[in-house]
Formats: sequence, structure tokens, C-alpha cells
Amino acid sequence: MGSCLGKQHTDDEDKIDFKGGNVHVITSKEDWDQKIAEANRDGKIVVANFSASWCGPCRVISPVYTEMSLTYPQLMFLTIDVDELMDFSSSWDIRATPTFFFVKNGQQLDKLVGANKPELEKKVAALAGGGA
Repeated sequence: MGSCLGKQHTDDEDKIDFKGGNVHVITSKEDWDQKIAEANRDGKIVVANFSASWCGPCRVISPVYTEMSLTYPQLMFLTIDVDELMDFSSSWDIRATPTFFFVKNGQQLDKLVGANKPELEKKVAALAGGGA
């Protein structure tokens, strides 16, 4: 599923760790629907991180993503493993990992492909209203 700038591994490596943050790991389409409904009800913008456990850049950006989830509680941070939810990820046309989507009321506002920390921080801060 997609490509990664890092080296792809075929063995089953440890999952990316999002502990200590406010990142919701999506494990099914039903999880996604529930979180999107919750965000819509609460008027929150969703930041969705489509990543893969074998992807080096995904692993590098994950602590940044976790930190942002604490800094910007007014946003909802989700992460989706493209290998675990292949059909769902394909429906979002994921061609590389990580890919970040910014969603409000079920509609895509913006998208960022790659582990570009400054650009991700800029987009998240702008959507959050300019700061913590």
C-alpha cells in the first residue's frame, strides 16, 4: 500500500507508539465513522494520519503528531495503519505514507503527503486557530 521514503520490511515489526498523547488509533471503518460523527457533533476538525508500521518517516513523525494532539485538544487526531485497513485507505487514494488529511464535517479541507514536520505544524496550527 503506497510507498515510503524509508526501507520497506516484510517482517511484522512493532506498531508505531502513540501512547502518552491524544491520538485515536482507527482499527475499522466503524471506528472511523464513530470518530467522524463525534468530531462533527463537537465541531472539531479531524487530523487523520495514514501511516504504516514499517515506514521510517512515519516512525519519525509519530512523536511530533502525538505532541500536537496534546497541544491542540480542540482538534481530533486519528491514525490509520494502511496495511491493516487497506480497502479504507485505498478509498482515500493513499499513494505514500505518511499522508495527513484535514477533515471538517466529513469534507477534506487540506492534505499533506510526507513527514514534513514544519509544514504539518503550520497546517495544524492554522486549523487550530493560530496557536495553543
